[in-house]
Formats: sequence, structure tokens, C-alpha cells
Amino acid sequence: MVTIFNNYKKIRSEISNDVTIVVAVKSRSKEDIIQVISAGATDLGENYVQEAREMKGVFESISNKINWHMIGHLQTNKINHALPIFDTIQSVDSFKLAESLNKRTDKILSVYIEVNIAEEDSKDGIKLAEIEEFISSLSNFSNLKICGLMCVEPYSLNLEKVRPYFKKMKKMFDKCKLIDQSNLDLKVLSMGMSNSYKVAIEEGSNMVRLGTCIFGKRTF
Repeated sequence: MVTIFNNYKKIRSEISNDVTIVVAVKSRSKEDIIQVISAGATDLGENYVQEAREMKGVFESISNKINWHMIGHLQTNKINHALPIFDTIQSVDSFKLAESLNKRTDKILSVYIEVNIAEEDSKDGIKLAEIEEFISSLSNFSNLKICGLMCVEPYSLNLEKVRPYFKKMKKMFDKCKLIDQSNLDLKVLSMGMSNSYKVAIEEGSNMVRLGTCIFGKRTF
């Protein structure tokens, strides 16, 4: 029987060390997460603040090397609970959220700008054409360090339909790196999930967010 441990090990061995794997642990059991940490995972992504809050204490006793990423939509009324938990907020999708994070954090907080790459009504994020202007609008937020761009691509079994979105993200990422702004240190392009990460890496992603291909499909 293939285990979570072996799944992670295999995927990690196939991906360049220059690419960070953020393991998406939403709704996974403690036992499953222990397996993936034991296999060497150092970055965990959560969609829900309450779930991450419950899990973090458990896994810090196993490893103090875990970096916690908020990869789901963050409501402003959850910020005070989120800040002690997460090392990185990958889903900054509005000026209001960025402003609130800047005001409430007591440290320099690593954030990524979430891009609505296909302008889907069902997804959060900033439109691709508005990214440069949005980054500039955050220039006075000295408690935020803008370290990356993130996107959730449209789902398709035909990965060649997804590839153009990744190309657009990489082009914008390279363009935004040239912005001269004191709180901008753009190093991470977070794109690609279980079905699409190989194509995303081909197109320049250096961080992928993987769940199903490590844990298997949820049974509930």
C-alpha cells in the first residue's frame, strides 16, 4: 500500500529543490499530517483559521521547523486569530485586508498578493491588469513584506488550457520584480496544485500547493 509518507518522498524527489512544496492540509487528520511531516515536509498550508489554530499546537511539539501558510480567503474579523498562527499570508486579495494586516501585526509579516488570473466570479483575488497598481497602493504599509504572487488557476483536465494562465502569471511576476518599493521583495511565484503542478513548474513556479496527490482524495 502506498503511504502518504512515500507519496511525499516521491514527489519531493521529482521536483527541484528550488521549488517549495506547501502541503495543503485542509480537513486532513492529525495522523495524515504526522506522516507528511515525518517525510520531511516543512511548509503546511491551511484554508481555515480555526482548523490551523487547533493543529498548530499539536505539530509544534513534533517539529518547530514548520512554516504555516494561509492559503484560503482570510476574513478581516479573523485577522487577530490568524496572526499568531501563520508565517505567511498567501491570500491578500484586497486593500482593506492589507491595511488591516498592516495595522494589527506586531512583526514584519510576509504576504503574497492573490491574483484572480482568469477573472472568475467564484474566486477571490486582484485582476492581473491591476496588480502593479495594487502593489503600489501598499507602499506605505511598512509592516508588510510583499514576497510573492499567488493564483488559483481554472480547473481543467486538459493542462494545455491551463498553461497560458501560468505564462501570464510568470510574465507579471517578472514585471513586478522591477518595481522599486521598500516593502517589496518579490521572490515567490506560488502557482500549481495537485493536477497542474508539473506544468506550473515548467512555466516558472517556485512554490506549489499540493494536497490530493499526497494524501489521496477525500472520502467525505
